[in-house]
Amino acid sequence: MALAPHEQQLTPKIDALKVHRRDGFIEWIKGLLAVPFVLHAVQSSSASGADVKTSADARRRYAEIFFDVEKLVEDQILMQNAGTPELSRLSQLVPSVGVFFTKLPLEKAFYIEDERRSISHRRLVCPSFNDIRLILNTAQAIALAQGRSDLKLVTFDGDVTLYEDGKSLAADASVITRLLKLLKRDIYVGVVTAAGYNEESGDKYYDRLKGLIDAIKDSTSLTDEQKERFSVMGGESNYLFRFNVEKGGLKWIDQEEWLLDTMRAWNDADITSVLDLAELTLSDLQKKLNLPATVMRKHRAVGLNPNPGAKLTREQLEEVVLSTQKRLDQSSAAQRIQFCAFDGGSDVWVDIASKDLGVASLQKYFGGISPKQTLHIGDQFASVGSNDFKARLAGCTCWIANPDETVAILDDLMQYIEEDQAFR
Repeated sequence: MALAPHEQQLTPKIDALKVHRRDGFIEWIKGLLAVPFVLHAVQSSSASGADVKTSADARRRYAEIFFDVEKLVEDQILMQNAGTPELSRLSQLVPSVGVFFTKLPLEKAFYIEDERRSISHRRLVCPSFNDIRLILNTAQAIALAQGRSDLKLVTFDGDVTLYEDGKSLAADASVITRLLKLLKRDIYVGVVTAAGYNEESGDKYYDRLKGLIDAIKDSTSLTDEQKERFSVMGGESNYLFRFNVEKGGLKWIDQEEWLLDTMRAWNDADITSVLDLAELTLSDLQKKLNLPATVMRKHRAVGLNPNPGAKLTREQLEEVVLSTQKRLDQSSAAQRIQFCAFDGGSDVWVDIASKDLGVASLQKYFGGISPKQTLHIGDQFASVGSNDFKARLAGCTCWIANPDETVAILDDLMQYIEEDQAFR
């Protein structure tokens, strides 16, 4: 992404500073930008000329920092290629930093976002987490556009990314035209969602994505081959559906065609043991915390859902996620498979497998797409309790906050691709 996978620590850290809801790389950049904000962005004169000079000085200082970070990322990539990422300067400065799949033109991205967000013109509010998140997103879009021929797969989370939480993708959603443009460019498009429905008809996924699936079916500009580049990976990485022209909708794909070797080696008894423990743990927490919620067991998942009309607080959701994660981490069965415990915004779920495996499965299924040829867009990237987080291990990522930001980053990506092609 703008955020390439860089958080290696995938187990929870519990402290008063809420480390589990932080991003080490963004927080580090935020700290770097605080210095020029204090020293150069605060003016003592209200004269218009002085204000222009102050803005210019702040803009230059911020840009210099992003240029320096850009070079540190390049050094990190060199160290990764040499097999010694831990020796990079960036790893020493930000120990949680992990893998970057592309270079990030951060200086250029800063100038773009500064024009949009007036970062260097602000005098009382320093560069924020969201400023940096969006700069990273823009840098990742530019990097992928510059290597247009390499971008082969774009995957998306569902809730909050393509549509509002708990809603569905309606026919008039503005993101649909952008997704069709990706398909028109022969790019594979996948929805990698935690929603897990173990039924071969795919009807429930159609209900959630009806507007998009109908648009693909009815499109006269897409070829049959382009239409069949759309897929849905459900339950993190448990059920795969692909658009089928003959059927005019989603077709179930047998696991034998896409399952990763890592997942094939999992023992059914271990999976059952993890789900049993998760169900017991969620039930215990529901009683202990007196939560107005009900535990639900599915084929490859266990969830804690609020009762009709009830709402769980953020603190309650976090307590349940962290406690469940800690309990499962102590299980020997959980050590032999992969699972994901996450806060869905209004509920908590424990799924077998995780989104990095879901993205990696699509990469394998579609002919061996590499992480640097992949972009995952999602809203859940906090270090613990967020199920998009592990997707950083499988490809480049963009961290968005709502469906409108998804539309914006796709518009940027298309624009940068077109600009890159125009100068070839």
